[in-house]
Amino acid sequence: MLHRIAIGGLLAAFVCLSKVGLAESKFPGSKGDTQSARIASPKTPQKRLFTGRVVMLREAFKRRNISAFDEYKDLVALETDDGELIPIVPDWRGRAFFQDKRLRNRKVELIGFRRPGIPFLQVITVFTFDKQGVRQFTDYWCDICSIPMYEIKPCDCCQDEIRLRFQPQELPADLRTPKETGQADRKQSTQKETPHTEKNAPQN
Repeated sequence: MLHRIAIGGLLAAFVCLSKVGLAESKFPGSKGDTQSARIASPKTPQKRLFTGRVVMLREAFKRRNISAFDEYKDLVALETDDGELIPIVPDWRGRAFFQDKRLRNRKVELIGFRRPGIPFLQVITVFTFDKQGVRQFTDYWCDICSIPMYEIKPCDCCQDEIRLRFQPQELPADLRTPKETGQADRKQSTQKETPHTEKNAPQN
C-alpha cells in the first residue's frame, strides 16, 4: 500500500513540474522564452567600416533646412559619403568627437557597429587623413607614461597633459578591399611607418 502511494506521489509531482515548465514557456520573461533571453543579453554586432566626416548635427540640419533648438547644439554625427547622418554615441571612443574640433569636418574612417533598431554608431577605432591623403590611426598619448588615451582628459596614470597622436596605418586586414590589401603589402615591404604627433589642448 505504501509502495503504491509513493509511486502515485512521484507521478503527481512529475505532472505538476511538466505543467509549470509548459506555463513558463508561454509567458515573456520566463526561462522558456528564448526571445526574451536574446533581448536581455544581446550580442555585439559585427564591426563595419563607416566613411565620411564627423559634423555637428545642428549644422548638418541647418544645411538641410531643418530647424533645431539648443538641445541639439552639442550633438555630433557621421555624415557619410552618401549624405546619411549617423549620430555617434559619446562613449569611451566616440566622446572625443564631442570634445575635439580637430577631429571634425575632415575625412574619417570609423570602425564600429550599430545595433538593430538603434540609429546611433558606436565607434571602436578612428582613422583620419592628413593633407596628403595618408590614413592615420588617431588617438591621444601620454609622453610620460607611454600609454594611449581615447578622450581629452588628464592621463589616467600621472594626471599630466596628453596630446593628439596620428600614426600612419592601414585598415585591419578583415576590412580591406582586395586592392587595399595589395597596396598594404607593398608598402610594408618598402616603407617604415613613423608616428606623427600634435600637442593637445581641449578643443570645443
